[in-house]
Amino acid sequence: MSIPLSQLVTISGSEDCDFSQLNAIAERIPSLIISPLAFSQQTKSHANGSASFQYGLYLQNDRLELHSFKNKKQMPLCIDFLAGKTRHRRIYGGGKGQCISKAMGIKKIPDIKVLDATAGLGGDAFVLASLGCHVTLLERNPVIYSLLKNALDRAQNSDDQVVKNICSRMVLINQNASLYLSTQQKIDYADVIYLDPMFPSRKKSAKVKKEMVYFHDIVGEDSDSDALLDLALKRAHKRIVVKRPRLAEALAGLKAHFSITGKSTRYDVYLP
Repeated sequence: MSIPLSQLVTISGSEDCDFSQLNAIAERIPSLIISPLAFSQQTKSHANGSASFQYGLYLQNDRLELHSFKNKKQMPLCIDFLAGKTRHRRIYGGGKGQCISKAMGIKKIPDIKVLDATAGLGGDAFVLASLGCHVTLLERNPVIYSLLKNALDRAQNSDDQVVKNICSRMVLINQNASLYLSTQQKIDYADVIYLDPMFPSRKKSAKVKKEMVYFHDIVGEDSDSDALLDLALKRAHKRIVVKRPRLAEALAGLKAHFSITGKSTRYDVYLP
């Protein structure tokens, strides 16, 4: 990413938010300055065509959102494990009959431990945890990590015992996956390492999900995904699963041992 996060993202919060949470988020992003007026000022300056930031993190009470100043029609991005698409998938998604479950080998590996090396918005990790997996999530980008941590905190502070139990099987770490894997001892290897690198950019922008619009600016390209696969092949006990678009070529051009294919997504499975 060519633009430093401190120049790309500002942070602010509502009057009833926990200021200590804002401080904790700002400390993860070097040079990020908290301003109670930053959010409203940026919105106004964007309307005048002179916004200095493209995005704004906003803590509304206890809910952290990422807003776009570039496109006022763009809905804010917020991770929510309690409602919306996540809740619908948990209840109606098909359980262990889902393609991702088959690819991970959940029915074959007891008490399965999964390392989600590219956690992103945590949707797949939550699904795996809901199916009984113990999931360690790695997310190196401090903005995405902050959104994820906020979602997990809100879930744990909720009255939804089912979701709280699921999230208790999720451990979030703000670290580069290559560094994490390089320093692991064999006894700590996961049964399965899951990789979901950035999907190749689509030519038709209308088909790009709002999450990906944010991701391309905030996270940038996954230029090290090929090397991460090579390292993962040496750091898993049972298998490595790579999520790809259904018709995309294999990651790093490496043919999988087998694949599980859905309508739009393919899971390539490698044996270590």
